[in-house]
Amino acid sequence: MAAVVLAATRLLRGPGSWGGARLRFGAPACRQFSSGGAYPSIPLSSPLPGVPTPVFATVDGQEKFETKITTLDNGLRVASQNKFGQFCTVGILINSGSRYEAKYLSGIAHFLEKLAFSSTDRFGSKDEILLTLEKHGGICDCQTSRDTTMYAVSADSKGLDTVVGLLADVVLHPRLTDEELEMTRMAVQFELEDLNMRPDPEPLLTEMIHEAAYRGNTVGLHRFCPTENVAKIDREVLHSYLRNYYTPDRMVLAAVGVEHSLLVECARKYLLGTRPAWGSGKAVDVDRSVAQYTGGIVKLERDMSNVSLGPAPFPELTHIMIGLESCSFLEGDFIPFAVLNMMMGGGGSFSAGGPGKGMFTRLYLNVLNRWAGCFSPGCPRGSFWTVTPPSGCPFLCVPHRHHWMYNATSYHHSYEDTGLLCIHASADPRQVREMVEIITKEFILMAGTVDEVELERAKTQLMSMLMMNLESRPVIFEDVGRQVLATCSRKLPQELCALIRNVKPEDIKRVASQMLRRKPAVAALGDLTDLPTYEHVQAALSSKDGRLPRTYRLFR
Repeated sequence: MAAVVLAATRLLRGPGSWGGARLRFGAPACRQFSSGGAYPSIPLSSPLPGVPTPVFATVDGQEKFETKITTLDNGLRVASQNKFGQFCTVGILINSGSRYEAKYLSGIAHFLEKLAFSSTDRFGSKDEILLTLEKHGGICDCQTSRDTTMYAVSADSKGLDTVVGLLADVVLHPRLTDEELEMTRMAVQFELEDLNMRPDPEPLLTEMIHEAAYRGNTVGLHRFCPTENVAKIDREVLHSYLRNYYTPDRMVLAAVGVEHSLLVECARKYLLGTRPAWGSGKAVDVDRSVAQYTGGIVKLERDMSNVSLGPAPFPELTHIMIGLESCSFLEGDFIPFAVLNMMMGGGGSFSAGGPGKGMFTRLYLNVLNRWAGCFSPGCPRGSFWTVTPPSGCPFLCVPHRHHWMYNATSYHHSYEDTGLLCIHASADPRQVREMVEIITKEFILMAGTVDEVELERAKTQLMSMLMMNLESRPVIFEDVGRQVLATCSRKLPQELCALIRNVKPEDIKRVASQMLRRKPAVAALGDLTDLPTYEHVQAALSSKDGRLPRTYRLFR
């Protein structure tokens, strides 16, 4: 042991210290820096001799932020947004979706989404398409909604010509082979089974609330293919639909991160004068119906006790969604409704976090917060307390009453001719009636007094979310494409932020009061034994306090 300590001591002393010799340090090593070597007298503010003069990128006025739009002879719109970077996002957006399927078998748009980027006239299989994209570091995706179908590719900007040619082929020249149709039927069937089995019911409830709000028309039609139609959709049905809705005047070629002139050149090369696979006949049967809000209720009684089994099984919950008609995204009240939705906020009861996660939104403060609290600076216990009110607080410290609520979230769905603002809540089946009353009370409070502080917080959070999302190239692409598809123009983020800042408390009160005059739409999923009747929900939303009519039972 002594030998080990001695060796360690000698190592710490360094070389030359053996035998108890004193440690000696040599001259310190000197590192030659450029400032003290070849150019000792040149200050950092002056360029070095022999070094090329740098050329910096410049932006003139609003050129960097301007969205450029060109309309081709066939009606197709080409839109681009400049953005620095090596990669670009390019895609084709089409005014097509489940809302246009009234005269067709429901589920065609869902089928087309799964068939996207399959074999075409130029590419023998999906693998060939993916290999072509990989040469340019590209990925592809297709998404359908109720009113829009979007084919998109992100790849190196140098491969723009290849990408636009590939997109044109995928959209206009799909082969739709029997093998691909059969594989798509299997994929659709699997997704339908997954939709009914997943613990998160939000996609199914969204489908149900649209069906209740717009009974049998436009955005109320099924977005997912019904099980009975899976085997009926074939190439002839698809071509009949594509012939009417995949036309140039209903399309936008959008891109972010490319030169507009190059994009227009590629569009003329691949999308002008091209004969699609289903023929070049004119569209003769286009559905131009305007959404008709009906209100109503859709119920799905289901055993939710075994949704998520395991060591920590998910509790049995009943899910309720109540919605009211708002407005389209083309109307001036769209911005106040967006601020109102942000002000309501909400989420799950276990979504911990600070103001940035929405903990100060109404649904968190009034419904979800498992911590009761007093936000008055005079409270001796500070902002939060957990079990009992602090003694000596001169302000209103009220214990939290809704600890049994698992979820309360506000959603706003907006389309070109209508909109729907709804609240989704979930709780134990024994608390369904009380849960519904909590939602109706929150709807009534929307038309009440709006605090300046909460309004400013909601506007700031909305602007923050808008600007943060628009940092992403694919999000900019989708924003450009959707706005140009709907309005042939694009509002810049600065314009939207200015509109958000101009929202006043009276605007929130006005749009909320206007919304409450409509019939409600209700979607219910799970054990619905204690669900109030639709008439009682409607009466609560027409009352001053949002309370459900009292019911009396002789036997329980």
